[in-house]
Amino acid sequence: MAKIGIIGSGSWGIALASLLYNNKHEVTVWSALPEEITEMKTTRRHHTLPELVLPEDMRFTESLEEAMTGRDILVTAVPSIYVRSTAKKMNSFCRYGQVVVNVAKGIEESTLMTLSEVLEEELPMADVAVLSGPSHAEEVSKGLPTTCVAGARIRKTAEYIQGIFMHEVFRVYTSPDILAIEIGGSLKNVIALAAGIADGLGYGDNTKAALITRGITEISRLGTEMGGKFQTFCGLSGIGDLIVTCASMHSRNRRAGILIGQGRTMEEATKEVKMVVEGIYSAKAALALSEKYGVSMPIVEQVNEVLFNNKPASDAVKDLMLRDKTIESSDLPWED
Repeated sequence: MAKIGIIGSGSWGIALASLLYNNKHEVTVWSALPEEITEMKTTRRHHTLPELVLPEDMRFTESLEEAMTGRDILVTAVPSIYVRSTAKKMNSFCRYGQVVVNVAKGIEESTLMTLSEVLEEELPMADVAVLSGPSHAEEVSKGLPTTCVAGARIRKTAEYIQGIFMHEVFRVYTSPDILAIEIGGSLKNVIALAAGIADGLGYGDNTKAALITRGITEISRLGTEMGGKFQTFCGLSGIGDLIVTCASMHSRNRRAGILIGQGRTMEEATKEVKMVVEGIYSAKAALALSEKYGVSMPIVEQVNEVLFNNKPASDAVKDLMLRDKTIESSDLPWED
């Protein structure tokens, strides 16, 4: 049995708390929101996962010190925009060699750093790893079969995390390619916004298939230029996560995109979804990274135009379709 602190009480943090509890670990959940702590203590429920009953001996606290002290693993599950500020507060209670598993997905807009890089900067004493893949909280909380990948610099750390999270309904693979795992997990949210916009416009399966396949092309082009490995983008944290986020109504990014495609503004869509839409925060960072590394990302460009420059979604699709003719893969040779 391991002692685990879940830092963040959104739907994903709570779903993982339930999974880890079912794996016979001791689980303590921290939230910055006193009303959430009160809700979970008194009702043993979380408003985003109403069917999930939280065990009586699962602990909930507003104290970071209590959630972190004596823990074998810390799981950071706060939205990407709060990762740095939360990590700064964690610094005082983080011991040397502490395993910190980031499960949030995003790129910090101001620095273009991945979230594990942010954590390593704020918690230099920690052993920072990631867990990512096609894994909606709603399905994990119901015990539906799910697969993820644990990424760490050291094999021993990745295998330790794998053992902690593995369950008969939750299979975990390992990988040393943290960068590609995080790029895939972050940028798929931007493509999912595009897929949702297409749904909102009334387009069909052909359009979605095009966005998914051309989307993973854009993500892998950027990720490999940054130093990630191409095969990682063909795996769970790349194409796997992209497919589920573009196709499922559990995806807040797709749902927000649908509303935007139907004519809502970005602000109206976010308000209606009532959850953090990570793709909105990652879109600007993705565009900045494409410019920094000289990588063409036309879908990302058009999503930014729709989100931040009030471009009609139908015009964005038209501009994507009418770009200059090109080859699908420049690496394949022609016969003379």
